[in-house]
Amino acid sequence: MSHFQLQQASHEPVVLQEVPFYKPAGNECTLFEVAYRQQLPLLIKGPTGCGKTRFIAHMAARLGRPLYTVSCHDDMTAADLTGRYLLKGGETVWVDGPLTQAVRTGGICYLDEIVEARKDVTVVLHPLTDDRRILPLERTGEILKAPDGFMLVVSYNPGYQNILKSLKPSTRQRFVSISFDFAPLEAEVEIVSSESGLPVAQCVPLVNLGKRLRALKEVDLEEVVSTRLLVYCAILIKNGLDPFQAAETALVEPLCDDLDVKEGLLELIRATYG
Repeated sequence: MSHFQLQQASHEPVVLQEVPFYKPAGNECTLFEVAYRQQLPLLIKGPTGCGKTRFIAHMAARLGRPLYTVSCHDDMTAADLTGRYLLKGGETVWVDGPLTQAVRTGGICYLDEIVEARKDVTVVLHPLTDDRRILPLERTGEILKAPDGFMLVVSYNPGYQNILKSLKPSTRQRFVSISFDFAPLEAEVEIVSSESGLPVAQCVPLVNLGKRLRALKEVDLEEVVSTRLLVYCAILIKNGLDPFQAAETALVEPLCDDLDVKEGLLELIRATYG
């Protein structure tokens, strides 16, 4: 799907050979660059699959910084970010976590879906999000000072916020923030076509279908059709799959198990592709 190459190992930065394609929706690229130059931590908010991760990869490549991406989850500990002692060759050695590596190398550390992490994990971030810009490592006795090139970026999907999974106001106020949403029709068509290789003319009905399916979110669906799923559907169509079957496979089955709801979604697809 991607027309750029990635090189990645465990807890190693992603090295982008070229700048990943990204279609700006507003002035978010300028805002990111200003935040980076002024050493401000950044919070990105938006629905699943709207382009948050691609935007971060695009900006890291534009700025020439290594990117360390962490997908947060409720079993993640502070040590998963900072590092821990491990046995290697009969010796106990300290191994940096991705956050520590990013601080040491002056890279961009991106914590995806930060609200999924345990509350104690976010406490580790606090010294990096104020004017100190430090990372204390209690296990090694080090206090790392973040270099100019280091940037902390976190993201989450506000649609999943609840009492148990939300950022504390004291944490949110440590970040400047940008809100994301799905791109307008023409821009999303360009994105889907660019990522899948499907001609623009064939992407137009597909993206229109996606927008109609999104209108059902408050009625029948917990989650909406993402741009990512539209790209997957376009890839299936480009590779010879019937559009109706491609849409069922990429747009309906991933989002719903209820037979009645699925039939309603399939009716919309039939109306689009006949």
